[in-house]
Amino acid sequence: MKLRHAFSIAVLAASAFLAGGGLLGGCSGDVGASAKTAQDADNAAPDEHAAPPDEHADEGARAAAIVLTPEQLQRGQITLARVAPATVAEQLALYGEVVANAENVQQVAARFPGVIRSVSRRVGDSVRRGDTLATVESNESLQTYPVTAPRAGVITARQANAGEQAGSAPLFTIADLSSVWVEITLFPRDVARVRVGQSVRVLSPEANLRGEGRVAYVAPFGEHANQTFGARVLLDNADRRWVPGLHVTAEVRLSEARVPLAVRSEAVQTLEGRSVVFVRNADGFEPKAVQLGRSDGEQVEVLTGLSAGATYAARNSFILKAELGKGEAEHAH
Repeated sequence: MKLRHAFSIAVLAASAFLAGGGLLGGCSGDVGASAKTAQDADNAAPDEHAAPPDEHADEGARAAAIVLTPEQLQRGQITLARVAPATVAEQLALYGEVVANAENVQQVAARFPGVIRSVSRRVGDSVRRGDTLATVESNESLQTYPVTAPRAGVITARQANAGEQAGSAPLFTIADLSSVWVEITLFPRDVARVRVGQSVRVLSPEANLRGEGRVAYVAPFGEHANQTFGARVLLDNADRRWVPGLHVTAEVRLSEARVPLAVRSEAVQTLEGRSVVFVRNADGFEPKAVQLGRSDGEQVEVLTGLSAGATYAARNSFILKAELGKGEAEHAH
């Protein structure tokens, strides 16, 4: 019963906070008047024939509902979703680095030895196939001919300056970065779990990037010095967001399981040591205690506490939790 009163008082304060501004302020509407309070239930006449209260019932379900207007939902960027079946993957998190796809890297040399007369491209320049990179005067014919790009890409290296001799050494290196590799490191315990063809989610929180690729190569032998094995992920980079040299996390999908009920992982909050999801019903948002199962970081299985089709706060549900916490703090004073 103490927990019931704590949630009730918290929601009263949260409703008043919402009506006066708070984290979701600036919207019209009397939020406090539209929330059902626990005090209304306490003032109701007792039923002598009612069953005794269940001390182990879902305290969150008995708490007053928090009613938000569409404007408040938009201001708080709280998005909604429905409890539904989902595919939860078992994943292996590894660390790696984005590198150029070596199969799409080409070095460019002069066709005939001679003197470099001009250079028209620098490192970092994008080129198309056939673009002139430099001109060379042949030592034998004394004729000047162009050195052209054999493919489209970005110039990543240049060893050519006007007046220098051009021989058999490369003058330019061109990399097509429309796809890149992610070089990852495997420990001996993980080698048998990673196979060519497996799906991989590549993440870079610092650059706010995520992408999907596949394992393209697993080394057949390890490094003697550190007892690790190399593996390679092929990643599409048509928009050129994945820059070589970027450190990333690679989540290799080992297996998948279909679960009957799941919610977004970010929807789960912790109240008084229990996992809860804020469910929306006719009265508003209510925290529902849940028992969770498997998770892959995106989806989490719900074993008990929710029913299929229920609408819940999927994103930014922490705002609802903050309103409850603020209400409790204000009541303490």
